[in-house]
Parts: sequence; structure tokens; C-alpha cells
Amino acid sequence: MTENAGDPSDEDRADALFHALSDRTRRDILRRVLAGEHSVSVLAAKYDMSFAAVQKHVAVLEKAGLLTKRRHGREQLASGDVAAVRSVASMLTELEQVWRGRIARIDDLLSLESPSPTIPSEE
Repeated sequence: MTENAGDPSDEDRADALFHALSDRTRRDILRRVLAGEHSVSVLAAKYDMSFAAVQKHVAVLEKAGLLTKRRHGREQLASGDVAAVRSVASMLTELEQVWRGRIARIDDLLSLESPSPTIPSEE
């Protein structure tokens, strides 16, 4: 994706980012923490699941680098990382450019191989 797209660490990072974003609840948590810092307990109250389940979702997002946590007394506060979200957008843009280039080459090849259709005349 970047100039060292073959670098395993880049690929591992992309895998972690897209895995984290593949779940609806995690995307919702990310939306909330991008809008402002939230305690994990307040986040957990928003979902019909256990506190531990929400903690696991937060941990996946944190491992992917999409959010950061800090302690404030007994609470864990989560904040979204806008730069990490931008890196996902950048990866998607790069993938789109690759595919647009491939589609353009396919279109070029098809236009060379397929003469325009002729309609037989009725004489």
C-alpha cells in the first residue's frame, strides 16, 4: 500500500485495522470516541452486552491503534485516534487507485481486441 507494501509489518497493521473495523459494534465505539473521550464504563452502558465484551471490543480497537486509553482515577478513558483513521482512508484510496488502473488496462485491452460490432445489411 505504501512504498514498502510488501513489508510484513505494513500488512500486519492493515490486517489489524481492517479486522478492528469489520465489526459493527467496534465501528460504533470508534465513532463515539472520535467525537470525544468516553470512559469504558459509559461506553459499556450504551450496548446490550456485558462490560467485559465491550472491554474486548475496545482492546481490539486499541491494538489496531484506532483508539488510545488512559487512566483517570478508577476509570479508563478512551479517545479516538484521527491519524489512524486517516491512515485507513489512505490505504483505501491507494487500493482504489490500483483497481482503477487495472480496470483502465482491461478496458484498453478489450477495445483493442474487440472491433466494433457491425450490423449486417439486409440487401
